[in-house]
Amino acid sequence: MATTNASITISNSDMIPGMAMNYYKTATLHQAGGCVGLTKIQSGSKEFTSASIVDLLATTEAKLAGANKLYIKNLSTDTTEYFTITIHAEELGRLYAGDWMFIPWTPTDTSDDVRVTPSVASSMKLEYVLVHE
Repeated sequence: MATTNASITISNSDMIPGMAMNYYKTATLHQAGGCVGLTKIQSGSKEFTSASIVDLLATTEAKLAGANKLYIKNLSTDTTEYFTITIHAEELGRLYAGDWMFIPWTPTDTSDDVRVTPSVASSMKLEYVLVHE
């Protein structure tokens, strides 16, 4: 049985003076409705050279029904550059240089594709990983 784990650590010693914060969580990623681990992975990086909207992931693999998890990271080092992330015309937010996100994603049709829009027309890169059933 496949086992895929995701972990996050958030720590800060000076956010609130005198109160250090340390937060660590880990989760085993399972298929929908059971204890079987997610078994497939799709990953890569993309370079954008225009400020046009681009489908990051096409929902071609049986609509990817189930408990899919998506990681996206903005690889830019310019703090003014960001990617706007949308799903079904709803803006999830902006990933500025070095920012990343990890979300569940279960598209039901092609309008649920993950779309990214670079803030500039010059070269910007992102990386992504989709762990799915």
